[in-house]
Order: sequence, then structure tokens, then C-alpha cells
Amino acid sequence: MPQPILRLRWYIGAALFLSTVINYIDRQTLSVLAPYIKAEFQWDNTTFALLIVAFRVAYAIGQSVSGRFLDRIGLRRGLPLAVAFYSFSAMATGFANGLASLAACRFLLGAGESANWPGAAKTVAEWFPRRETGWAVALYDSGSALGGAIAPVLVYSVYHFFNDWRPAFFVTGCLGLLWIPLFRWLYHPPESHPRLSAAERADILTNRSSDSATDAPPLPYGVLLRLPQTWGIVVSKALTDPVWYLITDWFAIYLVAKGYQPEQSLLAFWIPFLAADIGNFAGGGISSMLIRRGWTTLRSRRLVAIVSGLGMSTLAGAVLFDSYFSMIGFFALATLSYAAFSTIVLALPGDLYPSPSVASVSGLSGTGAGIGTIAATLLTGIVSDRYSFAPVLLTASAVPLLATLALVIFVRSAPNLPPAPARQTD
Repeated sequence: MPQPILRLRWYIGAALFLSTVINYIDRQTLSVLAPYIKAEFQWDNTTFALLIVAFRVAYAIGQSVSGRFLDRIGLRRGLPLAVAFYSFSAMATGFANGLASLAACRFLLGAGESANWPGAAKTVAEWFPRRETGWAVALYDSGSALGGAIAPVLVYSVYHFFNDWRPAFFVTGCLGLLWIPLFRWLYHPPESHPRLSAAERADILTNRSSDSATDAPPLPYGVLLRLPQTWGIVVSKALTDPVWYLITDWFAIYLVAKGYQPEQSLLAFWIPFLAADIGNFAGGGISSMLIRRGWTTLRSRRLVAIVSGLGMSTLAGAVLFDSYFSMIGFFALATLSYAAFSTIVLALPGDLYPSPSVASVSGLSGTGAGIGTIAATLLTGIVSDRYSFAPVLLTASAVPLLATLALVIFVRSAPNLPPAPARQTD
């Protein structure tokens, strides 16, 4: 009999965190190298936006597809397959030689990476008691900010070592392949994990957000889409993710437009991403603390979402105050607030839906976010070429207020769900 691993759920949470770090390093490689790639191919922002859109189209479609895929075949098989797919797609980018081939590689990368958040949300719903889900979501989602902070250091180092942008994609693409055997060794469902202690298993199965068996079939999309709570999650994510991706996809280009060289401005890269890490744990930690003090789960989530939704509007300060440090400060406040809001939205599917449908709902919200981000990306390229980034930042500071309103209106209570049909067995 294998020796139990104490607090095993947090080791699995750490594996999700590493997956998210790698996921973001892979996707940020292009954004970090954007000034060099644009110069080599003589592209403007509108043309470069097509590469971002190629990723976003696949990512938007893939969120719903991969969410259902993971609900059907399970996490232990599905998540490593997705990581392997996007790792090889990232490495293939090093062979690209123009707009079409780069766009094709980014499309494949987006398709593979789309499984990370539905998979992580499903894992947290299966493995963590309700009192800890805020912290668990904050842990894995904080990997996006850390990955975004690591990417410039790693990618610029590889770029300057080889004096070429192509090897950076090979180096970053290899990271996911190292993660796969770790996850395969560590992850099993809590009902059957051989290294899970009896006490921890009982705590998880009794107190987790979803009380449904993990082997039940997911609810049909027709049922999920008739629920206002689903739309509250989808709309709020669709209107806030473009703010985050404005920073992750365009920040290097924005710095150049403001007269700064990205290599000499690593502080400007790091602080907003590290602020996002603080926001992840603030959002998850405060809501978990309130639950421990007797607040209902939904009430605690809504309070954090309202405060952080208002906080995202501080991005407008980067337009009104033009100094280097004020720019960094306002971007940091916006990313901190976004991360706190994102942690809540990512936790809600596990709070409100049975475990077999969590990845499906998370995937739907990711698809909504993808659609919003595609539209925002195209407009960012056009507006920044014709005018400046100022109208983009002002719009990005106002839209999250609508997202907060949607969450407050549509997510008032737990959904009235029909019983899930029993899975057929032979």
C-alpha cells in the first residue's frame, strides 16, 4: 500500500500552477519578441494584430470544445494531451517564415492552450473543499502573472544569446513536455487516488463545492445556456479578459510607442504581472476568509467581484498621468483588480455547478472571453495605428464596469438544476 501524501490536494494545486506558468510563458514569447518580429517583416500594428487574432480564434473555440472534452475523458488523460499539443505547436513557431505560417502556429497554440483553465477549474471543483476553493483558484491563476513576468527575462536572454528570435520558441516549448510526466504521476481522481489519506479523502468528498459524482455525465449545453448564472459568468469574463490581454499582448509595443525600450524597461513588465499575483491571492483569500466567518459562498464572491470590478477602471490613470512610474502604477492597480475579479469568475463554475459540468461552463466563459478579446484586439490594432493607445486604455477602463453589473444582475443565487442523468454502463 503506497504511503499517503499529506495535504495531497495542494500538491495537485501546485501542479496546476506550474501548468499555468508554462502556458503563459509559451503564449507570451511572441508578445515579448513582437518589436523584433514586426521590424523583420515590416508590419504595422494592424498586421501584427492578425497573429493575436489567430491565437484568440482557436482559443475561443477551443475553450468550449476542450471543456467538454475534459468532462468526457477526464483530466488525467486530457490535460497532458493538450499540453503536449501546444508544446509542439510552440516549438513549430521557430520554423515560421511569414504571416501565414506564424498565424497557423499561433492558431494551433491557442487550440492546445485552451484546455488549461477549464481543466484547472474542474480539478479544483473535484479536489478542494468549498472553504478552500478561492485559495486554490488563486494559486493556479497566479501562474499566468508569474509566467508573464518570467517570459521577458527568459525570452530576451535566449534572443540575445542566439541573436535570433526563433530559438526562443524552441526553448519555451520544451517546458510543457517536462510537466507532463509530473502530472501523470501525481493526478488521479480523489475517489481512487492511491496516495490520498482516508481523512483527506473524506474531507474532500464531504465538503467540496460539487456534490455530484465525478463519473456522471455533464449537463447538456441547452440546459446550461438557459441559466442566467451561466450568462453572468460568460458576459463578465467576456468583458474583462480583453483588459488583461491588452496588457499581455500589447505591452511591449505600447512601451515602444511611449519611447521606452522593452529590454531596459523590465520593471514595467514585472510590476503589473506581480501585482496580478497579489490580486489573485487577495481575491481568493478574502472570499475564503469571509466564508470561514460565516458568509455564504456567493455573497463573498459577489463582494470581491464588485470591489475589483471598480478597481479595473483605474487603468484610465495611465492616460491622464504620463510619467513612467505613474504609468506602471496604474497598470499595476488595473491588473491587481483584474486578477481578483478573474479569481472569482473562475471559482463560480465550481461553486454553482456539479463537477461533471464545471469544465463545460468554464469553457463557455472562455469562449465568450475569446470573442470579446478578438474584437478588442482588432480594434486595438486599428485605433493605435490611426490615433494612439489613449482611446484604447480609456475604453478598457470603462468596460469592466459593465462586466461587474452583469455579474451582480445574473448571479444572484445558485441555479435551479435538473438532476443529471446516470451514465450508461455495460
